[in-house]
Amino acid sequence: MTNIPHWWMKGDWFDVCSCNVSCPCGFAQAPTNNRCEGVMAYHVREGAYGDVKLNDLNVIAVVAFEGNTWEKENPVTLGIFMDERANEAQREALQAVSSVKAGGWMGVFAELVGDTRGLEFVPIAFEVADDLAHWRAEIPGKLKAFAEALSGPTTPEGARVQLHNAPGSEVGPGQIVTFGKAADNEVDAFGFQWKWAGGSIQ
Repeated sequence: MTNIPHWWMKGDWFDVCSCNVSCPCGFAQAPTNNRCEGVMAYHVREGAYGDVKLNDLNVIAVVAFEGNTWEKENPVTLGIFMDERANEAQREALQAVSSVKAGGWMGVFAELVGDTRGLEFVPIAFEVADDLAHWRAEIPGKLKAFAEALSGPTTPEGARVQLHNAPGSEVGPGQIVTFGKAADNEVDAFGFQWKWAGGSIQ
């Protein structure tokens, strides 16, 4: 990988899935009912792949798998959406960092994938509330993902239910995960079709 440009990214990410709250996959365990169907959404606040800037671009993966995928015995099946606003150089960069090609933690996660059903460049709406009260991503006619932060009778007002250093974070170690409950998890793309409102989010 000596010819791979140096790359880095900072941004926001969230998942919505069919698991119960909280999703066991975030703890590197098998999913609820041993099967997970979900959406993984990423927004690059700032980043670069060599000289190619990646600021303000979005990537969404639609995923399904059985068992504990971290054990590498149950490969992930997925389809990928990338931001249609990306130019040709940015598209190539996003594909590189989303695969094993560019190395790094995303390359480690990409090794869990057994089947990629397709890649499309589409308009992607992505929003994370400044106070982390909700998360949203949408691709018209293909995907809706929306959730609200988890709360309860013992949660301090204005505080969020969070986990530091989640052992099953697909964006690597050192993350802070905020838990929520999915109000929308609808997919009709790449041969996947589901509606899982009420599932987990992180």
